[in-house]
This record gives sequence, structure tokens and C-alpha cells, in this order.
Amino acid sequence: MTEGKATSATAQFEIGQIVHHRLFDYRGVILDVDPDFQGGEEWYQKMARSHPPKDKPWYHLLVDNSEATTYVAERNLEPSPDLGPIHHSLLAHGLMRYEDGHYVVKRRLV
Repeated sequence: MTEGKATSATAQFEIGQIVHHRLFDYRGVILDVDPDFQGGEEWYQKMARSHPPKDKPWYHLLVDNSEATTYVAERNLEPSPDLGPIHHSLLAHGLMRYEDGHYVVKRRLV
């Protein structure tokens, strides 16, 4: 992870924001932002079937009601209409705290 290299001028969403995945209909909280795609070509061909742009921001998410983390292109995300807390085991470790519809970073993994 690049620890938020994308600037607020280039990234539509921010760390701690609760978002909704447009294609797969799940909510998550943004854990980190990459200014562009930072994965490998094999992963992109296999997992990014809609072929979103690599030169736009990509986001690391903790998926609600799951143990999963995902890597999602900006164009596949939108602000979540449901701003209730996200249920993910990593949040129980005190990385972020929930405040009024978003998460505030308490400590970094690295």
C-alpha cells in the first residue's frame, strides 16, 4: 500500500470513507488509496474484468460483514447511502474508530 499517495485533488474518496461497490453491491470502508493501479498484470486480467482504467485511483477496502479486503477501481465505487458502522475483524484491532458516518484512522499497520 502506498499510504494515500493520491491527493484529494485526484482521489474522489478518502481513507475512512464508507463506500458502496456499484457492480458487486457491497459496502466497505477505505483503508488506503493508490494514485493508480499498483497490482500485477495477471491479477488485473483475472480480477478486473470490466477493465477499469489503471491511471486513475484504486482503493483498498475492508468489506462489511466479511473477512475480505478488496482492491477496487474508483469508477466502481460510489458514496454509500448507508453510513452505519462496518463489521470487519480488522476494525476490532483499533485501526480506525467510527464517528458520525465515517472512520478516523487511529494507527497505521506499517
